[in-house]
Amino acid sequence: MNYQVLLKLIDAFQSMRALVLGDVMLDRFVYGRVDRISPEAPIPVIAVERTADMPGGAGNVVRNLASLGAQSTLIGAVGIDPSAESLGGQFTQERGVTARLIGDRSRQTTVKTRFVAEGQQVLRADQETRQPLSPDMEAQVLADFQSALSDTDIVILSDYGKGVLSDAVIDVAISAAKAAGKRVIVDPKGKSYAKYRGATVLTPNRHELQAACGLECETDEQVVFGARQILEKGICDMLVVTRGKDGMSVIPSDGPAIHLRTTAREVFDVSGAGDTVAATMALGLAAGGSIHEACILANVAAGIVVGKRGTAIVTVSEIAAALSPFDGTVDQQKLFSLESVVQLARDWHAQGLKVAFTNGCFDLLHPGHLSLIDQARRTADRLIVGLNADVSVRKLKGPARPAQGEVARATVLASLKSVDAVVIFSEDTPLRLIEALAPDVLVKGSDYSLDEVVGADLVTKRGGKVLLANLVRGHSTTETLKRLRSQPTERA
Repeated sequence: MNYQVLLKLIDAFQSMRALVLGDVMLDRFVYGRVDRISPEAPIPVIAVERTADMPGGAGNVVRNLASLGAQSTLIGAVGIDPSAESLGGQFTQERGVTARLIGDRSRQTTVKTRFVAEGQQVLRADQETRQPLSPDMEAQVLADFQSALSDTDIVILSDYGKGVLSDAVIDVAISAAKAAGKRVIVDPKGKSYAKYRGATVLTPNRHELQAACGLECETDEQVVFGARQILEKGICDMLVVTRGKDGMSVIPSDGPAIHLRTTAREVFDVSGAGDTVAATMALGLAAGGSIHEACILANVAAGIVVGKRGTAIVTVSEIAAALSPFDGTVDQQKLFSLESVVQLARDWHAQGLKVAFTNGCFDLLHPGHLSLIDQARRTADRLIVGLNADVSVRKLKGPARPAQGEVARATVLASLKSVDAVVIFSEDTPLRLIEALAPDVLVKGSDYSLDEVVGADLVTKRGGKVLLANLVRGHSTTETLKRLRSQPTERA
């Protein structure tokens, strides 16, 4: 698979819009330690240390869409209770998410509480309502869905069996989406998939497929055979089956199956991995990718997210960094995740090499940028460049920036001979990155003073130095964009 094609797809995620309809819930993680067994029963006693709440179910789908840079609208039902208030507050903090959560006094907001000790889940307790929505609630959900349909590129139905996606709601939603020319991705639930008739893709996991087809689905051949039982009924165009340690299988209604092996290095927690797959695959298709390309991205994203703890999300920079095996020139690949670039810096230091670090937006690379990078590289044996993610560029430069997405900017930087590694960071400043990398030299432009350079005190305390590089005057991305916008548009 062409690496540049995949990079182009994930770079387009920021302009995509998705509509998510389904079961919204609150994922609560209670972390603690276990030092003894209860004298009352043979069960562990957890000394609770902290609690973390985050959106789950369909809510985790939109969290992943947001972390991948896309815009999304979420439609679902919740109770009128503190858990619903917590969810509402969390969604307001997610960039690009519009949450239309309909409150119902007859329901309670679904809460999944996971108790975690020593990195392992020891218990899960669920509070939930499973009954279907009332006719009035169904009508309101569908009205919101149809009003949002025109301003979306792709639709995701996230079914956790909590009552929002009744047969009637699914039927109207899929019919309306198809009439509007929108593809529909369904994360299904239950033993019968007939209710999803008309969907583009169903994304069951292996156990869900076994329940739906009534057959064992362990080997590649068994998964394909089981999926064909559903496809032959004309329910959907294809199935994408997530298979845990065995990766993912793509089975179209016509044509050969594709089996993608897992990219996970180590599995800590599979909570929410299916949501990550649905979100990433949907954006891959919406951005113009083939199902094969979209599923490669989704498989890589799943491999990343299961290596994190809790209901986790994935970013485009993490996917870009993990895609290097598809390039064919892996030794030249310079895009790294935070975890991998920190290890890289440690390895360089262990070899006795001096490491320099500089950072910036680097939007529309110009001679001033090149001069800064070259000066930084001359101070050390290796140069790591920290690149502001799109979300932080918008905060710094305004909503019209960046002119190029983070993956495109990172790709250009990585092509420079002076640059040894590129890592994208989403925080407002690179302070956390500088602290983790412990560079020997920190480089910024001479338009800063030493006391204005973020992380300068950390570097100097460790015995490193801070360099203020000479600037090449007369070059500015902001001024270039102003000139371009002021020029009259030529008509063919």
